[in-house]
Amino acid sequence: MTGSLLLRNARLLDPVSGEYTEGDLRSADGRIVEVGPGLTAADMPSVDVRGAVVLPGLVDAHVHVTASTADLGSLPSSSPSYVAVHAARTMGRMLDRGFTTVRDASGADYGLADAQAEGLFRGPRLLFCGRALSQTGGHGDSRTRGTHAKDDHPCCAGLGRVADGVDAVRAAARDELRKGAHHIKVMASGGVASPTDRIDSTQYSAEELSAIVEEAEAANRYVAAHAYTARAVNRALELGVRSIEHGNLLDDRSVSLFLSQEAFLVPTLVTYWALKEEGREHGLPESSWRKVDEVLGAGMAALERAARGGVKLVYGTDLLGGMHRHQNHEFRLRGEVQSPLEVIRSATSTAAELLNLTGEIGTLAVGAHADLLVVDGDPLADLGVLAEPKHFRHVIQGGEVVSG
Repeated sequence: MTGSLLLRNARLLDPVSGEYTEGDLRSADGRIVEVGPGLTAADMPSVDVRGAVVLPGLVDAHVHVTASTADLGSLPSSSPSYVAVHAARTMGRMLDRGFTTVRDASGADYGLADAQAEGLFRGPRLLFCGRALSQTGGHGDSRTRGTHAKDDHPCCAGLGRVADGVDAVRAAARDELRKGAHHIKVMASGGVASPTDRIDSTQYSAEELSAIVEEAEAANRYVAAHAYTARAVNRALELGVRSIEHGNLLDDRSVSLFLSQEAFLVPTLVTYWALKEEGREHGLPESSWRKVDEVLGAGMAALERAARGGVKLVYGTDLLGGMHRHQNHEFRLRGEVQSPLEVIRSATSTAAELLNLTGEIGTLAVGAHADLLVVDGDPLADLGVLAEPKHFRHVIQGGEVVSG
C-alpha cells in the first residue's frame, strides 16, 4: 500500500500518552509524513473527519487465518487452494474490523503474506510463523489415538509439524526460518483442540525448548509458546521464550518472570467464550469442547493478575472457522478488567513492541505506516466503540481508504 491522503479536523489519539490532539494528518507513499493543525495538500485526496477519532490501525497478535474450521485435524485433508481462498476472505473481513496488521500463530505461510503485500487480495499485513512445532502427541499433533501415519507434507494445509529430539527441533526451526518466519511458534503445553494430550501437561524437554530458542535468536527472531498452566508458562519463560500465548492458569511467579525476562503475554479470552457458545457447530470435536471449561473460567483471573502485576499485555483472539466474526468482542471482555487505554495499547503500541515494529505500526508518529482507524465516538470513554465495527467510519491502510 503506497497511498497518499490528508485527513482534516481529526481528534488524534496517541495510545502511548493517552492524549488527544486536534489537527490534521497527511500521508504520502503509504507513510505518515506530517501531523498538525491547518495542513494543506492540493495534490492528494482529502477527507474531512470532523467529529471523529483517529487512532492507529489495530493489531491482533494471535490469529489463525487458515483455520477455516474448528476441526483442526481435518485441515491436512483439505485442498491448499481451498484453504488459501478461505484465508483471503477471512483476512478481508479482519481488515473491515479495523485490524491492519495480524500475527499468525501457525498455519499461514510466505505465500499468503506475499500475496497480501502485493495487493492480490484485501487483508491486514501478515506476520507468519509457518507451522508450529509440536512433540509427538502434543498440541500440534492432530492424529487421533488410532492414527499412526504422520503427514507433515508442506503442500498440505495444517497448523503444526511434529519434531522430536534436539536435532530434529533445530532442523524444524531452521526450516521455518528458511521460509521467512517472523517468529517461531512452539507448543509448550496441552491444549483444547488437540485429541490426545491433557491441558495440564508440559510439552518438549528443556533441552528441546532451549534449542528452539537458540535457533530463533540466532536468526534475530523470537519464540512464541502456547502454554496454559503456571508450570508450562514458567519453564518456557525461564528458557527464553518471549511471548506466551493464552497463559490462563499462570501464577504470581509467572508475573515475576514476565517482568524479569521482559516477555509478553497474549491472552485470548474471546476464543474460549466462542468455543463454549458455538464451537461444536463450527466443527470442534466433542472431546475438545469438553476441555474448554478447564481454561474458560481462569482466563479473566489470569488477565487481572497479569495486568495488576504490570505484565506487557498484547491483544489476541485465536478464533477458528465461523467464529472469526467475534474478533472485536475481545475488547469488551478485556474492558471488564483493564482500562480502555490499557486495552487500546495492547492492540497498538504494545503489540508493535512485541512484533519488533515500534515506530512502524501502532502509532500516529511521522514515519509510521499510515494504517489508521477513524471511529465515531470516544474509545477512551467507551470501549464498545472498538468492540462494534459499526462505529468505524473508515479503515485506512498504507494511506488508502480500504473500508468504509
